[in-house]
Amino acid sequence: MEELNLDSSYIERLEDLAGEIQESEELQQYLETEEEEHYLHLKELYEPRIAALHEEVALENPLQVESLEKVLLDPAFEGLFLPKILGYSVLRGEYDAHHKYTRPQEHFKDVLLTICNSTNFEILKKRIGQSIQIGFALSSDIWITNLINSIPNKRVRYYLQAQKLERYRHEHERAIGYTRYKQQFRHDHYQTANFPDTLVGLQIEFTTLKQFLLHRVRIDANNGSLIGPLRQFVENTALQGTPEHLQIMSLYANFFSLEADDHAHLAKHFNATRTSTPEFAEHYMAFLLEMLENQDSKWSADADKRVSALLDRSIEDDLSAYYDLMDTVHGKGYINPEVQEAVKLFCDSREGLSDINECVRQTIFRYFAGFINNLETTDYPDYFEITKLFPVYMGIFRNQLFNQNLEKTSMHYLRSLLKQYTDKRGKDYQDIKKFVATMFVEFGFLTDKQVVELFKTKRKKKPAESE
Repeated sequence: MEELNLDSSYIERLEDLAGEIQESEELQQYLETEEEEHYLHLKELYEPRIAALHEEVALENPLQVESLEKVLLDPAFEGLFLPKILGYSVLRGEYDAHHKYTRPQEHFKDVLLTICNSTNFEILKKRIGQSIQIGFALSSDIWITNLINSIPNKRVRYYLQAQKLERYRHEHERAIGYTRYKQQFRHDHYQTANFPDTLVGLQIEFTTLKQFLLHRVRIDANNGSLIGPLRQFVENTALQGTPEHLQIMSLYANFFSLEADDHAHLAKHFNATRTSTPEFAEHYMAFLLEMLENQDSKWSADADKRVSALLDRSIEDDLSAYYDLMDTVHGKGYINPEVQEAVKLFCDSREGLSDINECVRQTIFRYFAGFINNLETTDYPDYFEITKLFPVYMGIFRNQLFNQNLEKTSMHYLRSLLKQYTDKRGKDYQDIKKFVATMFVEFGFLTDKQVVELFKTKRKKKPAESE
């Protein structure tokens, strides 16, 4: 077996597993009878073990997962787990706005050809049709034609040609089909990426690498195996100063908890790049704003604290100023009048619609949203209390989007209250109605007419009179 970029411990386990499969009674029965029933027995016995090893590698050493899959292409594994791997290879491909792969998916091709050339193809093909359809939908016609023509078996070629569905020629249908297909794998771990060491490689791999790192952060995975590659990436002078390098380094800085040596290493290169790269602060704030606006990014106050601890404060730029403010916000709390004054002074000294000001607004909004979204319906007096701060920050920011975000979050909570408190004569309902009628109008969330409509009793339709 080819070891590729795979730990020796995994190779040993794979070799042992392949040996067990080849020596198994189930395989012997299948070879003697060629009955599908006996292959399915083999599948039931060994596929869960392959799946468990695959998940272990995907979670603990995700950069090795594709190497593991290449080993599983060996005929000794009898095609077991290959339908799953084919699906993973389809989903890993980066696609553009038209739902077409940005570059050919060679791993998808390798896995598919292995299945097509397998002696167990007739059984395996029952589990791969949808994967091929989506993979072909996202691939170019010439790439598909070349792949099909490389297969000597005419019957297999006909099968593959039938998987090119006419409806997927339409972009809208490709998008729908891909989204539905991906849902089947929502609980699977298969994401991987490459850390490029050249500028051309970085430009090609950047989007996949970025999404991979965000995914690892989102699932709160053990990322110890990524620290070494990230260190090499950060210190690579051929990449430093590029927007792509800055974003990956910033992800590393915000979301990875580091030991002292790794922290010092990152701080050195972060600050060196910061001083040598024109408009570093502007590019960084654009990245940070993207993270703050993305509710799936797992941003938290801890992210700000990590970056703040990295910064050389002798560099007097917007980053130092911003993280000085964030230290105050996170340290004293957004309810504190001193913090409110500091936020006002900071934002007033900068262009209102600048990214750095929007980052401040998003940070404060996240505090509000975090508080409100965690309230139970019985906690509505606490909601009434926190809204006393709405006019304060609305006045500081004078920003329509901030106000709209508060409105959206408040309306979501209000709907949950009205669903809970349905007795229109009850004290809870009346308290809520009185508050909304006064304060939601004052905040600009609702008009008087909308309030009346919201609390208006819906008349039940009278039953039709029988003649």
